[in-house]
Amino acid sequence: MDDKGRKITSAGPSTPVSIMGLTEVPNSGDVLFAGEEEKLIKMVAEERKNKERENMIKASTKVTLDDVFNKIAEGAVKGLNIIVKADVQGSVEAVKSSMEKLSNEEVKVNVIHAAAGAIKESDIMLAESSNAIIIGFNVRPDSNAKQIAERSGVDIKLYRVIYEAIEDVEKALKGMLAPKFTEVYLGKAEVRDVFKISGVGQVAGCYVTEGKIARNGKLRIYRDDVMICEGNVLQLKRFKDDVKEVAQGFECGISIEKFNDIKVGDFIECYQIEESRD
Repeated sequence: MDDKGRKITSAGPSTPVSIMGLTEVPNSGDVLFAGEEEKLIKMVAEERKNKERENMIKASTKVTLDDVFNKIAEGAVKGLNIIVKADVQGSVEAVKSSMEKLSNEEVKVNVIHAAAGAIKESDIMLAESSNAIIIGFNVRPDSNAKQIAERSGVDIKLYRVIYEAIEDVEKALKGMLAPKFTEVYLGKAEVRDVFKISGVGQVAGCYVTEGKIARNGKLRIYRDDVMICEGNVLQLKRFKDDVKEVAQGFECGISIEKFNDIKVGDFIECYQIEESRD
């Protein structure tokens, strides 16, 4: 479509257009090539993706953000590899640029992959192979990726504010990372129905798919793997009874404090913040 929203069949030089139907979100500055033979285009695209993947993967040992400084001091790490995933391309570019500026004389920060979208299995595999830390901005790992990351020991750090991500990496590079609080994942529920109750607002009829949902826990609401809201539990019910928690495999009603835009298909993630004793 052109800049006025009209559908067009071709566009010449200097014509701004909006293109739909791409299988992946391109990066800023990428060049798009037009061709007539679809089979040839797909072959070239796949070959380039394979080359890019091979160039990014370097065999090494795993590292977490907390022990980066120790490994630098031991001479085991000369560069910190980071994978950046964010909700939109603009955030990807901002986080990537900020991370790369943290390089110093002792260690270089390498952003080996940066893209928009949820953290997938392929990101975990790349991080494992290249000794990288994954920085997620307003996104989360899907269930499969989360399980693989836990098994392989890949470090995933999730943020909502860019400056917090910059601070953590900067402190890690200086050996000053000392988190006072730790986030503990409790469980996840799928929204299967939505009710409106006077005096309460929206209540999400949910099915707990993982772990448990706790009344004293904090919530994140995800739509298409992108976080749209963060808040507290206002009410947690089983049928008509208020309950402290609901376990995996059971249904419940959840109302979220100061949020009334829940939709069927959303996922609600429950977690707690615990004080670190390290």
